[in-house]
Order: sequence, then structure tokens, then C-alpha cells
Amino acid sequence: MTSILTNNAAMAALQTLRSLDSKMQDTQGRVSSGLRVGGASDNAAYWSIATTMRSDNMALSAVQDALGLGAAKIDTAYAAMSSAIDVVKQIKAKVVAATEEGVDKSKIQEEINQLKEQLRSISESASFSGQNWIAGGDNAATPVNVTVVSGFLRSSTGAVSVSTTGYKLDASTPGEMTVLYGSNGAGGIEFTTGILGTTGTFTNVAAQSVDTLDITLYATADMQANMKEALDLVEGALQNMTSAAAALGSISMRIGMQEKFVASLTDSIDSGIGRLVDANMNEESTRLKALQTQQQLAIQSLSIANTSSESILTLFRQ
Repeated sequence: MTSILTNNAAMAALQTLRSLDSKMQDTQGRVSSGLRVGGASDNAAYWSIATTMRSDNMALSAVQDALGLGAAKIDTAYAAMSSAIDVVKQIKAKVVAATEEGVDKSKIQEEINQLKEQLRSISESASFSGQNWIAGGDNAATPVNVTVVSGFLRSSTGAVSVSTTGYKLDASTPGEMTVLYGSNGAGGIEFTTGILGTTGTFTNVAAQSVDTLDITLYATADMQANMKEALDLVEGALQNMTSAAAALGSISMRIGMQEKFVASLTDSIDSGIGRLVDANMNEESTRLKALQTQQQLAIQSLSIANTSSESILTLFRQ
């Protein structure tokens, strides 16, 4: 039946055109944004996963910055400790040289005094971002635990946490001291504590530390015993300093490895997110071209459907 009120063919063509317009809109959105899943309405599960992982990547980026800051602190402490070890080695050599009979101990003491001043200078300047990990980090009674951020964790239950690597600033524990000098309790350096400030017992001489070492005070009768005690004192300090430097070096190595891992992990997460939500531009461009062709055909079909009813007018011609 032909009707001038209801054009079924035009309605069908219009419905097809509307459907194509909707598909083209979606495809153009994917082409322009590069995303197959741009919002929760596209795919709620994938969008939720991608959003969570993007937030984790932002946290990992912050961890990378924190690792860099931590590495700088540790590298500063390690460099200072390494320099201090070299200076104490020279003090050790001077003490050994002073054991020789006939040597002018006052001249050697002048050299030792300059080396001791260098140790203080190294300790006072080994600060990064207001933190000094080799001097002034604690008081003589209570070691201080300092930490650097080393990772960001998300458990299987979804709980998040930040992992840290710790280092103890100890100025008092025998055999375990890690700072050259302790703190005076007011933020300054106390030169009577720590590896270089802790005193040792001397025969018939007031107790001395590496920082107060003075070989000119030794009496002739006690010279041999005192020089051995001085050598033992310096050697003990070297052992503690070497142990502290080794601990700093191992933490520095771990942070370096963690930095590489975090960078690799960030790239892997980015790649995983892309697989979930990124559009395949080859497919989308091909689909867009096909839809454009279909749209042109639908418009042509609608035009034909609309003009077909005009043929009725020929029935009324005379």
C-alpha cells in the first residue's frame, strides 16, 4: 500500500542513518582521544582498573623522586665517610711514624692536629637537605633511626603502603657506632661522642679520643704503651668507620636497583593500561571510513525514499 501520510521506506532509511551517526560519533571519539575506553560507560571494569593503575603510577612517580632524594642523602654521607676514612688512615700513619725513636713528636702532632681539624670540617659539611648522617644525628644516649622511601606497595586486598629502608645513627654503642660525632641535643655536633669522639683508656695519661689525640703528652717511661694504645684507638675507629661506610654503600646500591625497578615497573603499568583502554588506530580509522561510506549510502537511500512518494502526483495529472 502506498500512503502519503506514512513513508515506511523513509522511516527505515532514517533509522539506519541515526544508527550510523551514533556509531560515527563513538568512532570519532575514539580516534580523537586515542582511547577505546574513555569513561566508565564504555567499559566499567576496564575503566576502573585503568584509573586505579594510573593513580598507582602517580604514586610510583613520587617514589622515584623520594628515591632520588634518599640516594642524594646517602651518597653525601658515603662520600664524607670515605673522605674521613682517608684522613684517619693518615693519622694512623702518623702514629706509626711517631713510634720511631728520635722522631720529633711535636712536628708530627702538628700534622695530626691539622688532620683532626679536617675531620671536623668533613663532619660539619656532610649535610644534605638539612640532614647529616655522619655527625650530629643523635645524642649519646639514644640512637636515631632514619629512613628513606624505597617503594610503593599494593596488596592483593587493595591495601596500599609505602616501604622504607632504615639506617641507625648511633654515637654510643661500643663496636656499633655509625656516626663520627654525636649531637649536643640542640641540633649541633658534640665532639666528645661518636666514633671519633669516644675516648679510650691510656696508661698514666688522661683518656683520649681520635679527636683529642695528643702524642706529646706521653711520658718517656710510658711511651711504648701509650703509642700502642693510640694505635689501637685509631685502628678501632677505622674499623667502625669502614663498617658504617659499608652499610651506607649497601643501602646506596639497593636504592639504585630500586630506582631501575620502579622505572621498569612504571613502564610496564603504562603498557598494561594501554592494552586495556587504548584504541587500535588502524582499526578505528578503517571503521570510520566504512561508516562514512555507509552514511553517504543511507543519505542517498533516504533521499530516494522521500522522492518515491512524489510519483503519486502523476496519477492526478490530466
